[in-house]
Amino acid sequence: MTARVLHPEHWPRPRGYANGMSVRGRQIFIAGQIGWDATARLVGADFVSQARQALVNIVDILACDDARPEHLVRLTWYVLDRDAYLSSARALGAVYRDVLGRHYPAMSAVQVCALMEPGAVVEIEATAVVPDDPDR
Repeated sequence: MTARVLHPEHWPRPRGYANGMSVRGRQIFIAGQIGWDATARLVGADFVSQARQALVNIVDILACDDARPEHLVRLTWYVLDRDAYLSSARALGAVYRDVLGRHYPAMSAVQVCALMEPGAVVEIEATAVVPDDPDR
């Protein structure tokens, strides 16, 4: 994909995300995904397993429109427990790379007081842009 990472030269490099991205193409907006499987059952109670499933769900939705993880330009993470998110950094990074590879779009993470589905501990929204040239 022809994406341009936007990063002011005088800023320190971010780890695991981009500050901004510039792309052209067909836009895909994915509603918040939680850690439930195709039967709408949560895969577990822990942060990492639910995050993995939410990312897998995003990849499955992308595939419905011939899009791939490298087309992601933005992820917004809603987490119930900031400390669980931060303390899971190593395991979460491994899960992220396993599901999405080494593509790091613009990201935000926000602690919220509740999610709509009981038992959900993380919800991830996504935006993707598929280039106009299908070979990219």
